[in-house]
Amino acid sequence: MTGVMGSGEYRYEPVEDWAKLPEGWELGETAAVAVDERDRVYVFNRGAHPMVVFDREGNFLSSWGQDLFKRPHGLHIGPDQSIYCTDEGTHTVCKCSLDGKLQLQIGNPGQPATPMSGKPFNRCTHTALSPSGEIYVSDGYGNAMVHKYAPDGRYLTSWGGPGCDRGQFNLPHNIACDADGYVYVADRENHRIQIFDGNGRYEGQWNNMHRPSAMLLTPSPCPLCFVGELAPYMAVNRDTPNLGPRISILSKGELVGRLDSVGGPGTGAAQFTSPHGLAVDSHGDLYVGEVTASSWPSLFPGQPLPKPLNSLKKFRRLRDDG
Repeated sequence: MTGVMGSGEYRYEPVEDWAKLPEGWELGETAAVAVDERDRVYVFNRGAHPMVVFDREGNFLSSWGQDLFKRPHGLHIGPDQSIYCTDEGTHTVCKCSLDGKLQLQIGNPGQPATPMSGKPFNRCTHTALSPSGEIYVSDGYGNAMVHKYAPDGRYLTSWGGPGCDRGQFNLPHNIACDADGYVYVADRENHRIQIFDGNGRYEGQWNNMHRPSAMLLTPSPCPLCFVGELAPYMAVNRDTPNLGPRISILSKGELVGRLDSVGGPGTGAAQFTSPHGLAVDSHGDLYVGEVTASSWPSLFPGQPLPKPLNSLKKFRRLRDDG
């Protein structure tokens, strides 16, 4: 299935067979994607080569991370072009150079905090940077917290806790920070994005979304927020339409565009199973990483997992001027 996705100002065209891997290689589940200032694409995946780097045309450039990561989850490139890699398998955040040299590690590899203790980390999910370089970490699967660190990795504070009230989380799955220092947390199983100041004070929330998993805030004075929403997994609502999987585009919390999976969940070029990582390059093209193997049994119980996974997709943005 191919064709134009979205409408109005936000229309995209799938780019089929974009990633060109070395012979015999394949990507595992793509947990996260990031794009650097030269439009090189970093693919954080759960295969034999955790970090695979492509140019904008999809040509393979390099790979690294084989001895550093166990189960990739989140990815963020800072203004200084350092890359922050959140690995839920080792319970760590690693700050690396773009060629894979380790610069800073937060957390103790293989030593998770007690589940729901509020202490860092237990299966951490993502990172974000404040305008002055503080590091925010969403600690989501075994915890329900956001932790804040100084740029040198020194612990500063935490906030959150399990629940559905304001300031509480039910799987904080992604995190972002805007130019004014506000912190956005994709509170996945509470179906919302919560917004805080830099010290964890609740400022508001965005609703009307379904299981926000991926999240990308564009670096601009009026940022767009791209949100990868998951489909329902329960038998009672698995086939309910208009719930995902999809990518929604928000401006100040209001929906301005949406890419729906054509014909329902699937692995086609214009379909999604579980949009888990998002990135946008300088041309406005969109890159989507998916964790299809993890989501497949819930989406299609009893059906065999398709091969290859097709866990990384590129969508070319279409503009009125051609």
